[in-house]
Amino acid sequence: MILSIDPKELKNKTNIIDIRSIESYNNNHIPGSINVPFDNLISEPYKYLNIGTTYYIYCRKGISSLKACNILLRQGYKVVNVLGGYEKWILEN
Repeated sequence: MILSIDPKELKNKTNIIDIRSIESYNNNHIPGSINVPFDNLISEPYKYLNIGTTYYIYCRKGISSLKACNILLRQGYKVVNVLGGYEKWILEN
């Protein structure tokens, strides 16, 4: 089962991952997040994630992050989808 949180719940969280393109990330992003584009994260998660650590994954609208979380959960990673993604975060902040 995929866990999800609202973007406003990201305050004081660490391990926030933006899976949008490098260009989108460089344009603006959630403070404290790191950029690991979707394809990189899915093809080689072991380079970016540790088993046992919880990561908060977001994209633009929450659709790609949900897909990424589903894939990563099946591989044993602890991931949480950020509902509504970056666009919802902008509206709430």
